[in-house]
Amino acid sequence: MNLYTRLTAYIKPYAKVLVAALICTVLAAAGNLYLPWIIRDMVDKVLSEKDAFMLNMIAVSIVVIFIFRGIFYFGQNYLMSYVGQHVIIDIRGEVFRKLQRLSMSFYDKNKTGTIMSYVTNDVNALQGALIENTIELVTEGFILIGSICAMVYLDWRLTVFTFCTFPIVLWFMNFFGRKIRRSGGQIQEATADITSVLQESVSSARVVKSFVREAYEILRFDQENMANFKANMRNSRYMATLTPTIELVAALGVTLILWYGGHNVIDGKTTPGSLIAFLVYAVNISNPIKRITRVIGNIQRALAAAQRVFNVLDLPEEVTDMPGAKPLPPVKGAVTFEHVSFSYNPGEEVIHDLSLSVQPGQIIGVVGPSGAGKSTIASLLPRFYNVDSGVIRVDGVDIATVTLDSLREQVGIVPQETLLFNGSVYDNIKYGRLDATEEEVVSAAKAANAHDFILNLPQGYQTKLGDRGVNISGGQRQRIAIARAILKDPRILILDEATSALDTESERIVQDALNRLMIGRTAFVIAHRLSTIKNADRIIVLDHGRLIEDGTHGQLMQLNGLYAHLYQIQYSSKKEE
Repeated sequence: MNLYTRLTAYIKPYAKVLVAALICTVLAAAGNLYLPWIIRDMVDKVLSEKDAFMLNMIAVSIVVIFIFRGIFYFGQNYLMSYVGQHVIIDIRGEVFRKLQRLSMSFYDKNKTGTIMSYVTNDVNALQGALIENTIELVTEGFILIGSICAMVYLDWRLTVFTFCTFPIVLWFMNFFGRKIRRSGGQIQEATADITSVLQESVSSARVVKSFVREAYEILRFDQENMANFKANMRNSRYMATLTPTIELVAALGVTLILWYGGHNVIDGKTTPGSLIAFLVYAVNISNPIKRITRVIGNIQRALAAAQRVFNVLDLPEEVTDMPGAKPLPPVKGAVTFEHVSFSYNPGEEVIHDLSLSVQPGQIIGVVGPSGAGKSTIASLLPRFYNVDSGVIRVDGVDIATVTLDSLREQVGIVPQETLLFNGSVYDNIKYGRLDATEEEVVSAAKAANAHDFILNLPQGYQTKLGDRGVNISGGQRQRIAIARAILKDPRILILDEATSALDTESERIVQDALNRLMIGRTAFVIAHRLSTIKNADRIIVLDHGRLIEDGTHGQLMQLNGLYAHLYQIQYSSKKEE
């Protein structure tokens, strides 16, 4: 009920339309309640008393009732769908907005397919609960209440006799409802796992084929598919058990009505028409109970999906603007790390007591063995994560005290793995600054050594790049990413091994573009190839999260420490350099 109550909060903006839909639903259901009275009048007046006028009235009333019932039926379905679709759009939008606000730690811990499932499968599962099942629940609920009222009017003693079966029905509904909801959650999880495997396999198609792992991927998918099958069959078993159980209890109730009511007709306490009408209403009770039972099962499954959706919406946003955070004014680019420590997992420090001061416009090379914490620095400066202790300052301002948007607008990142969107070249570059003009986009492309190869593409700047930019080479993707960064015009730049995956010729072209990009900016160049940072103003060397060396290339070579060791490994054949 708490989940359903929470869902109703999304319905409030459309309360007027919902009320109109419910009125149509009630009036459409009222047509079903009138039919037993017609049967009673047919038996007791038309057939018994040969009343032709009543026969004509009944014939006209049936036509009129079904005309209006059709109108109200259309109204209930259209208006309820209007409300339901709007609610689904609102929830899906809120989930997506929440995903945009969640910190990187959420994406580190969750698979892409699972995250996608929240927005697609789980939200779609709510649609049935809010539209079809709600319509049926209201309709059958009104028929149930109306039938009970009519039964009390016809014979209250027989009604009380009938109600003896109700506690048994409610117990079975509650017992199976809990199991159905639990199995519904398992179905949603299994569906999310299928989506995750599918996403991984499709996005890694080149790797799968290169390792000849098609059969392995098929096996993985079949395993998740079978888990989904088993979860659905478990739910179906509960549903299949619940329905005949309720029908059996209802059949026993109808049998008791026939036996007790038949004796009343024989004794002259009620008319045959009234007993038949009572029986129809009794059936009207058993059918709604059966349908409501099925609907409740479906709603339980939907609520399991709702639980997953709300779990995402309730996740704490670890990296947010502090109360009273102010925009960071345009900066010169001075960066200071003061005794900074950080760990992705408690007790496993990746950065330990790091202190570093960088002047505006300096180019800082960042080197070290794998796992030394180089890329972590690139994530801490734009506050993708909060530091465990210490302070990071930009132009003397603690970055934790300013708004995230104002900080990240002044920090540009060119990663090793360039991520381009499935759109045009023009749109991918313009992503750096959405209000840029066409001339500014072209100018950024020229500065990134990308303009010439873009013009040679089939549609030039309007060429579609495909998923992740698969239609162009790695070097070309990197130059588009650099053009995007140039267009953003950040004062602080982070190059996270931006050329490590390129061949020699592509590296030369990209490095030339990067050198042009770094002019006048504070730049942190995380490098695997030490040749790219030999001319840096300073080079810092990290090892196990600690800053162990700091100086120019010449100074570090004279120190004969870790940097000199790494350099000698890479350039053992060129010691003269």
